[in-house]
Amino acid sequence: MRKLFFDIETRNTFQEVGKADPAALDISVVCAYDSETETYSSYTQEELHKLWPLIEQSDVLVTFNGDHFDIPLLNKYYHGNLLQKKSLDLLKEVKKSLGFRVGLGVIAQGTLNAGKSAHGLEAVEWWKKGEIDKIIKYCLDDVKITKEVHDYAIANKKLKYKEGEAIIEFPMDTKDWEDTGENKMNFTLPF
Repeated sequence: MRKLFFDIETRNTFQEVGKADPAALDISVVCAYDSETETYSSYTQEELHKLWPLIEQSDVLVTFNGDHFDIPLLNKYYHGNLLQKKSLDLLKEVKKSLGFRVGLGVIAQGTLNAGKSAHGLEAVEWWKKGEIDKIIKYCLDDVKITKEVHDYAIANKKLKYKEGEAIIEFPMDTKDWEDTGENKMNFTLPF
């Protein structure tokens, strides 16, 4: 199964655009990991045409909060409908197990004993300062963490999160994570 892990950073915030719709934002950088080639890559908004073949060739899109944020935002730029592509949103899976949402940084601290390298709002500030390399590094770090959390859950059928000084372990039902299922996709671009 070919999985494409990805994360998005934006050029602006919900406060700046005046609404909580991800599609109202603008992409600064998308970073991805392709499980088939075992490579990481990054794309600015102007380079998204290079990302489309990876998305179309993948069996599943793996994100953390992607069903709510990343996929609807990326769909704004795509000529097909990414909402029909099979996805695995790790935040949705965590909420299914716990009954509430827990951030990627908190999961990474508990599960991997590692934290996130920055915060999304910092990435917006870096965009405004033209510090694209910092955005790419931060975004790639988030993709790596997402992949490592995913891999840990698959291998151990559990994840952990940090609450104060305590590490809370919880089960993860990953049995369907490797199922390609029906992959509905609009292949509308000339590749």
